[in-house]
Amino acid sequence: MALYRWLILLLLAVAFLLRVDFVFYILYVAVGVYAWSWWANNRALHNLQAERHYRQRAFLGETVEVQLNLTNKSRLGVPWLQIHESIPPELRLEPSTQRALSLKGKESQSFSYQVKALQRGYYRLGPLQLSSGDLFGLVQPRHGVLPPGYLTVYPRIISLTQLGLPSRLPFGTIGGRQKLFEDPARPMGVRDFRSGDSLRQINWKASAHTQNLLVRTLEPAISLETMILLDLHSAAYERRERHYSTEWAIVTAASVATFLINQRQAVGLASNGIDPLRQQEGARVFDETTGRLLFEPEATTNQSVQFAAAPINPRSGRPHLMKILEVLARLTPRDTTPLPEWSPRVTASLGWGITVVAITAQGDAATCNALHQLTRSGYNPVLIAVEPDANFGLVRERARRLGFQAFNVSDRRDLSRWQRPLATPGVGEVRK
Repeated sequence: MALYRWLILLLLAVAFLLRVDFVFYILYVAVGVYAWSWWANNRALHNLQAERHYRQRAFLGETVEVQLNLTNKSRLGVPWLQIHESIPPELRLEPSTQRALSLKGKESQSFSYQVKALQRGYYRLGPLQLSSGDLFGLVQPRHGVLPPGYLTVYPRIISLTQLGLPSRLPFGTIGGRQKLFEDPARPMGVRDFRSGDSLRQINWKASAHTQNLLVRTLEPAISLETMILLDLHSAAYERRERHYSTEWAIVTAASVATFLINQRQAVGLASNGIDPLRQQEGARVFDETTGRLLFEPEATTNQSVQFAAAPINPRSGRPHLMKILEVLARLTPRDTTPLPEWSPRVTASLGWGITVVAITAQGDAATCNALHQLTRSGYNPVLIAVEPDANFGLVRERARRLGFQAFNVSDRRDLSRWQRPLATPGVGEVRK
């Protein structure tokens, strides 16, 4: 570019000295080409529209296709355009996402690439770097940026067919064997009238047909309104297996929540882990290799506590499940508040009789005492310990004496009791 300017100055000097029309003509052409290149290059990216289209949520193992659309809104063409999408190496399936092209006036072009959801998390795709210049290379190339997009990869979900969680609530949509309550929306048949039966339960049509008083029978049902307490206080887990155990705890929470919501039950989630997305946008840090959102506290543990995941109140429905899975995808273990200190605060606003599933490392005395206090408060706690424990029989017996159930689920094999086929197909049975 500097050489071209010196050439124009030289032509200008020669033109004034020699007074030759042909030299003036060359000078006019050179100045015109330079002015046109400068003007068109400034407008090229200004009239260029870039868009990124993709599914912003994916399950573990899925392949996500990302489509880039480039549209030249001007009538003038773009001589050359270079694009480069920044993709973490652990996500991308293609060796390069860099391309060079040219766009005519009002022309659009699309490109696509694929990323693989290999690990749960909140990932950044992009930014898209754009560079454009003139055809002769007379002016400096202009650069533009399409802001990054974000991809949420849900944790692994293990399909369950039955779940041994009891409930104290009388009404619901899951059939049960506890004959303390009956659901009037679940008629089962008729039986002979007995002393003490209400006259409103008599089936008068069937009684007239059989000439004998018959009473309607109703199927018992329970409601399994559940709050999942996911303990991600890192000090509670053994250092050697901390990463595996905390990831398995998240998988267990996701599997339990998915099963219960698929059974049309209300489920909530609370965790003392950290949600990195709660940091201010300027303070968010993404790993250069994985592209995953990290949590980088600037100060002490007390500051980490304010970024703990916000509790999600129990609700039912598929959209609510997606909300729970999104939080589980982002959670990070940290030294926050231990479960025995944190659980009373987070359960204070829950309704009476709700089932509280506490997923933690081990069933130590402090944890069992905390769940015992929940039992005395009218809740129905269940302990799920995710670290292997050869002496878990003692924990189970201690939990029984304190009034709640305890399970040791340290790997997928331990979930086999919840993956057996049901006696009645299509009905999720909950036993006490």
